[in-house]
Formats: sequence, C-alpha cells, structure tokens
Amino acid sequence: MDLEKMLSDRTVSLKPSGIRRFFDIANEMEGVIALGVGEPDFKTPYSVRQAAIQNLQHGQTRYTANAGLSELRRAISDYLKRKFDLAYDKKDEILVTVGGSEAIDLAIRAFLNPGDEVLIPEPCFVCYSPIVTLTSGVPVSIQTREEDEFRLTPEQLEAAITPKTKMLVLPYPNNPTGAVMRREHLEAIAEVIRRHDIIVLSDEIYAELTYNGRHVSIASLPGMKERTIVVNGFSKTFAMTGWRLGYAAGPAAAIKQMTKLHQYAIMCAPTTAQYAAIVALDHCEENIRQMREEYNTRRRFVVDAFNKMGLHTFEPEGAFYVFPCIKSTGLGSEEFCERLLYEKKVAVVPGNAFGDSGEGFIRVSYSYSVQHLSAALRRIAEFLQELKGE
Repeated sequence: MDLEKMLSDRTVSLKPSGIRRFFDIANEMEGVIALGVGEPDFKTPYSVRQAAIQNLQHGQTRYTANAGLSELRRAISDYLKRKFDLAYDKKDEILVTVGGSEAIDLAIRAFLNPGDEVLIPEPCFVCYSPIVTLTSGVPVSIQTREEDEFRLTPEQLEAAITPKTKMLVLPYPNNPTGAVMRREHLEAIAEVIRRHDIIVLSDEIYAELTYNGRHVSIASLPGMKERTIVVNGFSKTFAMTGWRLGYAAGPAAAIKQMTKLHQYAIMCAPTTAQYAAIVALDHCEENIRQMREEYNTRRRFVVDAFNKMGLHTFEPEGAFYVFPCIKSTGLGSEEFCERLLYEKKVAVVPGNAFGDSGEGFIRVSYSYSVQHLSAALRRIAEFLQELKGE
C-alpha cells in the first residue's frame, strides 16, 4: 500500500508551521540561544501547583462535565466581569477547553459552512488560516501595516468584506507584532461589523499583558457580545503552558454547538488543571502584576537595543514579542534568520511565518531572562556589524 496516496489532500497540502522549522534546526545545534518560543520563563504560581498536588492526593482525577467544572466556570465568569467588564453566565455561556487553541478550532468549526470566508488580519498567530482551510472555509488575509501600528483599520475591514464573509478573527494583543487595539480603534471596527452582521472570534490570550493601559474586549462594546466569541486561557497569564487549559465565552447558542464538538473530540479538559485554574483566577492577581511588570522592563530593554543596532523596531504595547524590521540589511526574513542561526547561534522567527505582510521583519520573544536576552542581543549586534563589512 502506498500510504501517502491514502492521506487527505487537504491535510497534505497544509504547510508546516514556519515557527517550528527553525527550532527543529536549533535543537540539533550546540550553544544556541533561542528567542523564539512564546512561552513564559516564570514558574506557574506556587499556590496553583499546590492546588494541583492536593487534588491529585485526594484522588480527584475523574472526568468533569464536558463544559468544565462548574466552580471553574464560575471563576472564569467572575474574572471576566472583574477584569474586562464582560458578563457571561457560567452555565450556558462558558466552555473550558484544552488550551486556547482548541477554543479557536471549535469556534471556527461551529460557524463555518463550505465556502464561507474568514477575515484574518496578518501578521498573526499561525493557526487560524489552516483551521479555516480544514473546515472547508476560505481564509482571507488582511495585511496590516506598521504605519497603522499593525492595527486593523475600518477601511481595510470594509474593503475585505464580501457576501461570503462569515467571521473576522481579531487577534489582539497581537502575536507577533505586540500591537493592541484600544477602545477607539475597536469602536470603529465594531461599527463595520454590526453593519455587515459578521461573527467575531476575539483571541484575547495576551489580554493581561497589555502595557500603558487596560485591555478592552470588543465584546464589551454595544451590540458586540451577541456576535463575539471571546477566547482566552491560562498559558500566558499564569505561566501554565503545559497545563493545556483555555476557555471560550460567548452566546449560549454558539457555546452549545461548540460544546457538542468538544464532547465528541475531547470529552473534557484535564481535570487536575481545571482544579488548579480555580486558584489561579481567584488568588493570583499579584502574580499577574509582577510578571507584567517584569515583561514591561524587558520590553523597553529589547526595543531600545534593536533601535540602537539600527534595526527600526515598532514599540509593542502588548504580548511579549518585538517585531524588528530587517529590510535595511538587504536580507529576506528567512535568509536573515538562517544566517543568524548558523553564524551566531541565535534562533529567532522569520516574520513571513506569520503571513506575507511579515516579510522584512523578524519575531523576537522577550519571555526570557535579561541575562539570556543580553547574550543574544550581543550576538545579533555582532552579526549586523559583520553584515556591514561584506
């Protein structure tokens, strides 16, 4: 049997993640300093780890309800109201998922029919377009611009809408650019969305990592809660990446269908992680504040370092990434990253891994210690000096 001929054409045609390719190479090399993985370097708060241990010791390891523990959904509901002025009923409007990624997948699959178009502002996280494709939908890229601070503008949105448009992905705070949408920007976008009756998938996984102001969810604006699925999780906010826990909040009719898909594919999110997450939401506000302050210090340090090197760097207002422009070097994004990896053993991600509009940029994560960042930045500065001498 020729197994490759038996595989799904749609699956085979998908390109592998542009993020992973560089780190597969880096993992085979000695002495590489990685600045690419979007994972907090902090430990999960001690109280959260302790709660998980205690629940394991008490034997609380059975399946939970498909939608998640009632007490966790209560904690999520309280948290969303307290932090973002969002009111969701714990019974019918919240679904606990295996990471924010599952929530994104469920939301897209619950709404799309074959041929439906999904508008995706780029540069952005790599999963949206492949999920739309696998759902027989049509991903439509909207290329945001640095001169607009990588925000989606109402003019761009209006121009991209067709009779087949079903959904808009709103990935802010943004990975990879660190861009945010403030209230005034969201209000302009919301006006277009309401007029065309479009569903919004608002990926707010970096909501707590917003600097110089508070995150605003588009679902909190008039007329938007009824047409928005809010996705969030615990990976970035509470340094719980390996716990694999996220959630979706939205209208009961949508959450009902998403829960049905979750029921067949997953059953329920990890039980131990769910019990631990209750403690995270209810008792770890100080941990969030401390992490955000540390990230903010690193943010300023890294942006300043790249600008001093001569690589113009947009100042991010959220998440934990910077997106330096490397066009002045004369190298494309992939060539720059490959040479930096092989010549200086520093791993970063080419901007075009996040969409065509990312060409000419690189993504650098500052979710690392200042010592780690400093060592990498010295090597990058050396690399740039050597390029000038060629």
